[in-house]
Amino acid sequence: MRRGTWLVVLVVLILVAVAVGLALRGGPVQRTDAVAIAAPRAATGQPLMAPAAVVDYQQLDARLKALMQEPDMVGLAVGTIEAGQVRFVRAYGETLAQSKDPVTPDTVFRWASLSKSIASAVVVGLAAEGKLSLDAPLATLGTTLALPGGTRAITVADVLSHRLGLPHNAWDDRLEAGEDPRMLRASFATLKPECPPATCYAYQNIAYDTATEVVERVTGRDYATVARARLFVPLGMDHATIGRQGLESAASWARPHRHNKVSTTVNDSYYRVPAAGGVNSSIRDLLRWMGAQMGDAPAVLSPASLDMMHRSRVPTPPHRRRGAMDRALADPAYGLGWRTYRYAGHALVGHRGSVDGYGSLILFDPAARSGIVMLWNSNTAMPARAQLEFFDLLYGLPRTDWLALSAPPAPPARADAEVQTAP
Repeated sequence: MRRGTWLVVLVVLILVAVAVGLALRGGPVQRTDAVAIAAPRAATGQPLMAPAAVVDYQQLDARLKALMQEPDMVGLAVGTIEAGQVRFVRAYGETLAQSKDPVTPDTVFRWASLSKSIASAVVVGLAAEGKLSLDAPLATLGTTLALPGGTRAITVADVLSHRLGLPHNAWDDRLEAGEDPRMLRASFATLKPECPPATCYAYQNIAYDTATEVVERVTGRDYATVARARLFVPLGMDHATIGRQGLESAASWARPHRHNKVSTTVNDSYYRVPAAGGVNSSIRDLLRWMGAQMGDAPAVLSPASLDMMHRSRVPTPPHRRRGAMDRALADPAYGLGWRTYRYAGHALVGHRGSVDGYGSLILFDPAARSGIVMLWNSNTAMPARAQLEFFDLLYGLPRTDWLALSAPPAPPARADAEVQTAP
């Protein structure tokens, strides 16, 4: 019995020695690495887990499906980011009415005025590199823009924040009639000013496209090439382009429609002012753009550049009657290519766009790193109302029927069909 006992003790001691040796050598590498990757730990020793989604995406999906029953809706793509993670990527409807060609997350739409944020990012990036100054008098940059009082009192930042003193949407009608935007910019000096330069806000497209000239003069390259090299490629925006050819050459692209799903041809008026309205992309690319605006790509868009663009610079009082949604977005103001608001006590940043046959929007909460993007291919503003339904779900607010749909809601689908975890 004693001999047997000593044999047991000896075996135990050998096993302990082996275990200690493994511990000193770091243990089994594969197992340790796998645990570290799967469950990183905070300083408290607790595993760092991705937070659960707050938004009820089944409910959001049901509302969007009901929206698609409206008579003007043809195709729609929607994506969300919540707490820094892509939570929802869905496509609805058709690229062309009655075609049975489905919209997918890779279908390309027009951004319209969301394009202004690309121009702002390019210009602010060049300024960060010391290649231009946002406070430089525009008169020193050799652009075609002429103003009633001259351009010496106007800066690059004034152009990007619509503080030129011109009437709202100056001569957009003439651009749409086919006139050359550079010639129109050179003729703005004949207009009666709305206010002294840099003192009031008035939204512009032709004048905003002065940014195209600034970029091309500073870099010596065409605007589309610069935007692609500085933003689209490094951010992985694989379907993003500038210009009509980029839209129509996409493997899947959404055709434009007017009311009652009547298809129309692509109108290229605003492609001729690319800084103001020339970008196309898929919803996945627009999600990547929103993520970058939340700080996901500091090597491309630094925190200082984001602050420069998002900071409110001029109030944007209404120049026409606003609906309930616009009234709910309080304290509206404009930064550099971005609008700012307060909703339910939260600071939001975003923009909307519309051009014949298309609509678009982006709205996000930088502090919560959460937001929504939408693209559609018809002349209706109704989808824009869904943005506040998303934020009501995010903030846990009482339900408000922002969409005010005429059709009954569709039953929710299974949750695993709604949520995709990568843009």
